[in-house]
Amino acid sequence: MTEANSNKNSIVEIKDITAGVAALGLLGYGMPGVLTGLANAGIIQTGSMVLSMAIFMGGFAMFTAGLMAWKKGDTYSMAAYCSFGLFWFSYAVLLLLPVLGLAKDTGGAGAMASYLALWGLFTLIMFIGSLKISRALQFVLGTLALVFFLEAAGTATGIGMFTVIAGYLEVISGLAAIYTALAPVLNDLYGKIVAPLG
Repeated sequence: MTEANSNKNSIVEIKDITAGVAALGLLGYGMPGVLTGLANAGIIQTGSMVLSMAIFMGGFAMFTAGLMAWKKGDTYSMAAYCSFGLFWFSYAVLLLLPVLGLAKDTGGAGAMASYLALWGLFTLIMFIGSLKISRALQFVLGTLALVFFLEAAGTATGIGMFTVIAGYLEVISGLAAIYTALAPVLNDLYGKIVAPLG
C-alpha cells in the first residue's frame, strides 16, 4: 500500500534535448533581409532570387522555428518567428498576385504604407520584449522596426530616400541577425563564449 501511494506521488521530469530555435529563426530573417535591403538600396534588382529567398528561407524557415518554439512552450519566440514567417509569405504574395493577374496592384501607396507601419508596430513590441533577452537581439529588432517605419514613410510620401536609407539599414539589421543566429551555434560547438551576444 505504501509503495502504491509513493508511485502516485512521484514526479517525472522530462529534459528538453531538442535544438534551439534561434539559429533557424534569425537566419530566416537575416538572409532574405540582407537581400531585400540591397534591393531597396538600389544595389541589386528585386527578382526571383529575392522572392525565392523570402518564401523559403524567410517564410518556411521562420514559421518552422515558430512551431519549434511553440513545442518548447516559448510564447515570445513562437509569436515572433511564426508572425515574421507569415510576413515573408505575405510579402511574396503581394509581389506575385499582380504579376499573376489575380490582383490589380498592392492596393496603392496608402495601403502599402499601412501594411509596413503595422509590421513596424509589431516589431517595436517585439523589441520591447527583447529588452529581457540580449543586446544582439535588441539591435536586430530595433533596427528592423526602424526599417519598417522608414519604408512606410517612403511609400506614403513617395520620397525615395526613405526607402534607400531603409535598405541600407536592413542590410545592417540582417547581418546582425545572421551574427545573432550563428553566435549560439559557435558557442555550443566550442563550449565557451567565442561570439558574445550581450
